Amino acid sequence: MDPIADFLTTIRNGYLAKKETVTVSKSKMRSALAKILVKQGFLLAAEDLDHEINLTLHYLPDGQPVLTHIKRISKPGVRRYAGTDTIPTALSGAGITILSTPAGLLTDKEAHAERLGGEVICQLW
Repeated sequence: MDPIADFLTTIRNGYLAKKETVTVSKSKMRSALAKILVKQGFLLAAEDLDHEINLTLHYLPDGQPVLTHIKRISKPGVRRYAGTDTIPTALSGAGITILSTPAGLLTDKEAHAERLGGEVICQLW
């Protein structure tokens, strides 16, 4: 019942199964999340098709996945919000926290720079 959790779980399961690509159904939120993950280097590519998104997973030269942990913070039953000064950091700044702000989806560093708070979607490292 949670499309964002399904999106993140598909990526996690793809890495666990050592797949090169995974496919998820398309929505504006999922497309924005995929763009952030590509920009941050957690995915190699995200190709928008008519009704789905093909995600190319990123592995290190030794075969280890670049993305090792995905944690959903705000859930449909319990929404979590953070102001500019209370945005949580993932793995002491080594990972990223993704927020839904009035300016769209932003990473924790981008939200700090723009002085925006919002709903804390997930943390990745």
